[in-house]
Amino acid sequence: MSESIISLKQGVGRNPNARLKAPADFVLGRQEHVVIMGQNGAGKSLLVDMITGAAALRGGSLSYHFSPPAEGGTETSAYGNIARITFEDAIGSVENPYYFQQRFNSQDAEASPLLRSLLPPESFSSPLIEEMEVLPLLDKRIVSLSSGEMRRYRLFKHLWQRPRVLIVDNPFIGLDAPMRGQLNDLLCRLSKRGDINLILLLSSMEVVPDYMTHVVEVREGVVQPKQTREDYLASLGPIVAPLLPQELAKEILMLPKGIGSKSRTENNEASLGNPSSDEIVGVKHLSLPIEGGRVLYNDLTWSVKRGEKWALQGRNGAGKSVLLSLITADHPAAYAYDFSLFGRRRGTGESIWDIKRYIGFVSPEFHRAYRQNVPAIEIVASGLNDTVGLYKRPQVEQIETCRFWMRVFGIAHLEQRLFLSLSSGEQRLCLLARAFVKDPDLLILDEPLHGLDSYKRQYVREVIECFCRRPDKTLIMVTHYEEELPNLSLKKLQLP
Repeated sequence: MSESIISLKQGVGRNPNARLKAPADFVLGRQEHVVIMGQNGAGKSLLVDMITGAAALRGGSLSYHFSPPAEGGTETSAYGNIARITFEDAIGSVENPYYFQQRFNSQDAEASPLLRSLLPPESFSSPLIEEMEVLPLLDKRIVSLSSGEMRRYRLFKHLWQRPRVLIVDNPFIGLDAPMRGQLNDLLCRLSKRGDINLILLLSSMEVVPDYMTHVVEVREGVVQPKQTREDYLASLGPIVAPLLPQELAKEILMLPKGIGSKSRTENNEASLGNPSSDEIVGVKHLSLPIEGGRVLYNDLTWSVKRGEKWALQGRNGAGKSVLLSLITADHPAAYAYDFSLFGRRRGTGESIWDIKRYIGFVSPEFHRAYRQNVPAIEIVASGLNDTVGLYKRPQVEQIETCRFWMRVFGIAHLEQRLFLSLSSGEQRLCLLARAFVKDPDLLILDEPLHGLDSYKRQYVREVIECFCRRPDKTLIMVTHYEEELPNLSLKKLQLP
């Protein structure tokens, strides 16, 4: 019997536009659990496409050794033996995509199917259904599932079919600390069963769960030799700050106010309130009813003054993203409550474009919904007029501003690459540049560093710090990781 169950030797992808820079070797032993590690755009997903057969080979060989078949099964090929799950850093799933606002819309919630109806009846007899605590979820509607519950459901949906290899991309992204712990415990239990091998795709270099036995790093399109977890961690050097070059930081600090956007001077008759108002955001007596009789916020009153920096915190499901969508008028109930922006009460004649004019925004939900397959520089330029897609040709000086912010975020070389051809981390950097390009007075960043590797997380954190040290810049930021918060004088709003 072979000691390996997957063996890729000198693999070269057939598609020249989606190919690693060198032939790849990868072996998964029968008792191994492997982390595929690498920076954004390094080629982790390309390697997984090859080892699962999703990407055809023009050179090298790929072989599987699943014999004998799993208990109760007859399949010895990759089909039925390899399950791959990609966890998006947003509520929802690839099987049932939806916008997070639907969770709080009663009509959409009632139309959402019960979880029980989405699972095959034969799956209910699996002992996994109790082990993974899925029984309490069966009579919930899918839009009401929290991020942690959605992950548990999707894992169960694949595991009851008894795959021999489970590949999970970004398993912990978007989860608060307690939910990360629960998912980590579940994966740990799976690793000890003896009948399944785990492959995790991670971008954070320093986080390798202790139940994973080996690490394969993909570095700039080249697959490195497999190492034990201990040897890999011992080889890591510290990330030394600061990473943002001093000259580039000086360029950011010296930017003239409003560079890159004419929206501050055009259509002044429709401007949003008083841009010099001391209060940037005002929320009064907010209580938002949601499905199941719950109420979010419970009479929340909150005032954000000009130049303040806020960390918005709370567990998954506490309503952080919903509160931000109410502020930016993206939520269906945005005009039903007492909100003010820049000294003007919501619903007194302003348009949604007036609301967004002074705001730079990025979120997991926005990233998930942004599916424009156009050159990266057009994605950045769309931030000048707050559009999804580029409908107004930027002026020459505005294009140069777009190029400046692409240089700041380290993606200048991606200017003409199509957005959907980029890695998830590269896409997030494009959307961050889009949020900064009009030099907004209010920066709303909802989990801005998710999906970025360790180096880029630290780098982008320094960019945020530098930008917010400019006069009168106001920040509201959401993150589940304290270490991702910028080194600024922060106020904190904790949602229950």
